[in-house]
Amino acid sequence: MNDGNGKAVQVEGLVKKYGELVAVDDISFEVEKGEIFGFLGPNGAGKTTTISILCTLLQLTAGRASLYGFDVATQKKSVRQSIGMVFQDPSLDDQLTGRENLEFHATIYRLSPEVKQKRIKEVLEMVDLLKRADDRVDTYSGGMKRRLEIARGLLHYPKVYFLDEPTVGLDPQTRNYIWEYIHDLKKREDITIFLTTHYMEEAENCDHIAVIDHGKIIASDTPDGLRDFIGGDVIQIKTEDDEKAEQELTDKFGLTIMHELNCLCFKVDKGEEFIPDFIRNFTIPIHAISLHRPTLDDVFIKLTGREIREESADRLRTLRYQGSLGRR
Repeated sequence: MNDGNGKAVQVEGLVKKYGELVAVDDISFEVEKGEIFGFLGPNGAGKTTTISILCTLLQLTAGRASLYGFDVATQKKSVRQSIGMVFQDPSLDDQLTGRENLEFHATIYRLSPEVKQKRIKEVLEMVDLLKRADDRVDTYSGGMKRRLEIARGLLHYPKVYFLDEPTVGLDPQTRNYIWEYIHDLKKREDITIFLTTHYMEEAENCDHIAVIDHGKIIASDTPDGLRDFIGGDVIQIKTEDDEKAEQELTDKFGLTIMHELNCLCFKVDKGEEFIPDFIRNFTIPIHAISLHRPTLDDVFIKLTGREIREESADRLRTLRYQGSLGRR
């Protein structure tokens, strides 16, 4: 692996086991420099485990991984100097002010006094917290704390910025604000963003997505490329006589019909272009018609046969516990 081919992250045959249980199962992928790369999958799929390995917090069992050419197993110090991270669980000191949290982090990364103060002001402005910088963090809302964590991870100019479920537990409005900051961050900084999420709508913000389930990558492409995997737009119609309508759809238009509650469904390419001509030539009166573009949720269902799940228990902790039992 090297840094001369435009890749920010390279992973080959990565495996992580806890005893006999496999949390990450022989995965390979690459992340281009400067892109927003999304790891999409349910809780417990292996997302956080993979990030933890890439950030040198966990030792891999097999395979190789590098960030900007630095091997995560043998060049840990260089990797850590190259990354920023927002953890899934809160990691701020609530008894300190926002500014004090940032000053402590800057000291750990040995930023000079001049760079430290300049950078703290920059990142606080970026996440709109400059006016609250000298308030204690225990007075912040959940969204403000998340924004401060995002700011903290940027202090030392990381090359790769890891966001592990950055908006989990936040209300929809705050989640949208966080994504505004992330997009602004990409514009302002020369940075690669690697995030995990189990929210389908969030994955739409990514330049490239790897879908992971049960420790395996089951698909990898752009959001549009993944949607194309479904094979067309879905059109739903309600008619005056669905039985006759189905016959005409089959005989005249050569369509395969999917039955849903009180309507007929079928798939076509370029649905917005199909509908006007269809309405002009269809002989059964139509009461309602709608167009549904494939979503990433549709992709996940087709790949796995089920909707993405938000499990109540953390599978990773379960794997660690069961793995420890297996070693006894």
